[in-house]
Parts: sequence; structure tokens; C-alpha cells
Amino acid sequence: MTDALSYFTAKLEHETDASDVYAAQRGGDRFVLVDVRSDEAWAQGHAVGAIHLPHQEITARAAAELDRDVDVVVYCWSPGCNGGTRAAIEFAKLGYRVREMIGGFEYWAREGYAVENAHGPLTRTYDPLVAVVRS
Repeated sequence: MTDALSYFTAKLEHETDASDVYAAQRGGDRFVLVDVRSDEAWAQGHAVGAIHLPHQEITARAAAELDRDVDVVVYCWSPGCNGGTRAAIEFAKLGYRVREMIGGFEYWAREGYAVENAHGPLTRTYDPLVAVVRS
């Protein structure tokens, strides 16, 4: 049986969350945030600073579009979606250092981080169930 320290240490090597990704963006960390949802989902709204690479296209496009020496963070819709996990597998198969942003786009938006769509920035809202709401 895996001990708790080993399990949780390994878990954090392969996943992150919206607040840590946002802090890494603000801190200037070198990584690429990849939205792996459909074209329609991307157009509806996505995290500011993300690029769009649907999970079905990773194998065909990643090598030409992403530097293998830069860490990749993937996200899909929400905790109820496994597209981010499928995308992380594809990036890992290609040799990328990859982590999944748990909570996906849902928690990015609910925590009030910058979101935009095909027409520009969207109003930021903070969900008091998942983020501190400051006036």
C-alpha cells in the first residue's frame, strides 16, 4: 500500500489548481496553459493567457506548436470532465512535462480569474462558495 506522503507528493507533481496557475501567471513562471475543449467551448469563454489545442488534436499539433522544454498545464470544463486527463496523457506520451488544472475552466471562472471569449473580456464574478469575495 502506498503511504500518504508518497501518494500526495506524487499527486501534486501531476496536478495544480486555478489559484496556483493564476499565481504562476502573475509571477512570470514559464509554462503554457492549454484549453483542450472544443472550438465552441473556447469561443464561449476561456482563461485569459490560455492557448487552444483540443485534446483530439494534441498528437498532430503539439510538436509543431509547443516547446517541449516548457511545462504544460491543461484544463477542460470542470471536475465532471475527463478531457483534461485525456489531454495530459497525450502530452505525457509525447514527452512533455504536464499537469492538469483540477476544477477546470469552471473553477477558474468561479474563483474570479480573468475570462474572455471570441468578443473580448467577460465580466469577472466571484462565487462565494469557492472564493473569497472582496469588495
